[in-house]
Amino acid sequence: MALFVTIVLILLLIALIKEALRPGIVLFSGAVIFLCAGILSPREVIDGFSNKGMITVALLFLVSEGVRRSGLLEKLLGTLLPKVGCSVRRVQLRMMPIVSFISAFLNNTPVVVIFAPMIKRWAESKKVSATKLLIPLSFATILGGMCTLIGTSTNLVVHGMALDAAQANPDSGLRGLSMFELGQVGLIIAVVGTAYILLFSKFLLPERREERHETSEEEAGGSKLFRVEVVLGARFPAINRRVRDFDFKEKYGATLLELRRGGQTFLMHDMRKVYFRDGDTLVLLADDAFMKNWGDSSFFLMVADTRQKEPVMGRRKQWFTIILLALMIFGAAVGELPQMQGIVPGMKFDMFFFVCVVTVIMAWAGIFPARKYTKFISWDILVTIASAFAISKAMQNSGMADAVAAWAVGLSNEHGAYVLLAVVFFITSLFTELMTNNAAAALAFPISLSIAEHLHVSPMPFIVSICIAASASFCTPIGYQTNLIVQGVGNYRFSDFIKIGLPLNLIVMTLSVWLIPMFWPF
Repeated sequence: MALFVTIVLILLLIALIKEALRPGIVLFSGAVIFLCAGILSPREVIDGFSNKGMITVALLFLVSEGVRRSGLLEKLLGTLLPKVGCSVRRVQLRMMPIVSFISAFLNNTPVVVIFAPMIKRWAESKKVSATKLLIPLSFATILGGMCTLIGTSTNLVVHGMALDAAQANPDSGLRGLSMFELGQVGLIIAVVGTAYILLFSKFLLPERREERHETSEEEAGGSKLFRVEVVLGARFPAINRRVRDFDFKEKYGATLLELRRGGQTFLMHDMRKVYFRDGDTLVLLADDAFMKNWGDSSFFLMVADTRQKEPVMGRRKQWFTIILLALMIFGAAVGELPQMQGIVPGMKFDMFFFVCVVTVIMAWAGIFPARKYTKFISWDILVTIASAFAISKAMQNSGMADAVAAWAVGLSNEHGAYVLLAVVFFITSLFTELMTNNAAAALAFPISLSIAEHLHVSPMPFIVSICIAASASFCTPIGYQTNLIVQGVGNYRFSDFIKIGLPLNLIVMTLSVWLIPMFWPF
């Protein structure tokens, strides 16, 4: 049975790496195979869909959308970017700590979607290279996400798996993570990572500048046309179709001018044999109707035009949004204190409780469009997370996780715990670069749990290691959605990420293996 699970997992890994289908349906297919083989019960297949961590991730998408629509992030970045020229390093120093702080509490993608076009416009106006700023922007969001429980969906997934495992085996020494617990290591990594980028990005990042385009390109039929940049998402209907076979103008009412991918720019006359790919950046000539109709479309990871717009939300509603966000963060942190336990019998004032309350208030207050709330949730991520719980359970039920752990422990020496902690970190980080971070965490979790049992040590160092490693995606643009977005906006090559990202991956791994046992002893 363990051999069967191993073969299926290898096939799933190949499918994920080759992007045969979306990650959610790939992992769900694996769960169904294990159901048919009798390795999983129907209950175990659907348990992930009712997990508090998965539902918390879904609600955090809506909270992040409310903050995005408030215009608060645009205002904040406007104050950070200097009105007069200054060095790139100084701009990085002003930008990165604040971006990391924001990303510790909000979904990373909307932060990058808002900031990347603004940074690019600022760089063009000041005649500096945007390529010196956009990868640091993405890396800052990743570093910030390591610091809190809600900083990234993977932390919540691992938290949920830990709670389920602790409930199944109360003597395992396993428990969930508190709101700021990861910050003990995450904050140090964020500071060191930021310092590394400040010191070495000048030498490791490319310097490419684009000519600035005027907002209004031309007029047609009384409507002003302007340049719009969109980053294609996996749900764009023409993915893997030739550009020449898809009439973009007829479908979306915009003219396709350029397609950018991996540092290459294809103009219209070069696109005859080019296929649309997930993560491509398209430069369009469009009008206000395009922004109105497709600005919130799930077909595009980002839609940004060349104009600087004022936020439409009123000042009172903006302040109300800040108060709600602060309530969620403060409430979740205070609610975990021992003094708060048992104040109201039958109620637990955790992150799940407060994100539910804040989401409902935001919906009724009109902070995000409640009638269209399903558009702002990334359903594939949720299916991936829910299926990951089932895959993890199958690895445990079949004995595959235990067999791998026994083999790994047998190869280690007297310093086995530290060696295996480094191995778990490396494998999780490698899987993250090749597929999704949630899938990587799901594969690493049961093996880490079995390793801890064989070594007779606490599983917590391994669990924390998975959280950090699954977020440490700096080497490739495909490992993290924010990397994919800035790759298109900055027209980076694949090699640009390797040059600056590989040393950072090694730094994060070294710090983690050294620091994690200090705060979570074996």
